[in-house]
Amino acid sequence: MRGPDARGWRGKLAVLGPSTNTIVQPDMDDLRVAGVTAHYARIFVENLAVGDNASFKALTDAITKSVDEAVKSVLTCQPDHIVMGMSAITFYGGIAGAEAFRARIANISGLNVSTGAIATAAALKRFGARRIAFLSPYFPNANAEVKNFFEEHGFEVMRDRCLQCASPVAIAHVQPDRLRGVLAELDGPDVDAIVQVGTNLSMLDLCAAAEQVLGKPVISINAATWWHGLRAIGVEDKVWGKGRLLEEF
Repeated sequence: MRGPDARGWRGKLAVLGPSTNTIVQPDMDDLRVAGVTAHYARIFVENLAVGDNASFKALTDAITKSVDEAVKSVLTCQPDHIVMGMSAITFYGGIAGAEAFRARIANISGLNVSTGAIATAAALKRFGARRIAFLSPYFPNANAEVKNFFEEHGFEVMRDRCLQCASPVAIAHVQPDRLRGVLAELDGPDVDAIVQVGTNLSMLDLCAAAEQVLGKPVISINAATWWHGLRAIGVEDKVWGKGRLLEEF
């Protein structure tokens, strides 16, 4: 029987992330607002070595196979909404593929779902951005999927960068100095906004700081999915200091 939760009296968000991911949980804990709690489920995946398109595809296939059990495990705490703390496969297959993935999780859980693909597209539209650039920790094949998804939404992708991290855990080892350089490479007068995808890439605070320097939206995927989840359950609170998205919309 459901009742009011002593801590999550406004809502409980279930957050699903790969078991190798060490960034989503602290990021989303930093974004919490009063009365909304986050409850984490691990999508089991080995810390596979990744060195090319084929091995990155094998990694994302392994994550896809493990998602359903993670969803079922977190449902036992009776959450109100699901936030996907992993992003690559949420972009695959363009708009139709992104919707099919969302529907798959919704069908298992009976809940509405915020994914990285859906959330970042919604965020860009709120900013009115049209020409974008993005970076990821992925390999070229996955970046091509992300680009296709954004282009199907009507955005023009001016540039993209993939960091080609050597394993899932290694994504979290990428330091701000390297990421600042990548943001500088992506920026230009032809870009309205920059998007960071890959939830294990630590860019929540860096994206917020970059907005002040570059004078345009720099959207962290973890901020976007949390924002999307909050708004989906009717929580309109602003979160300050973590980027324009959560401050303005």
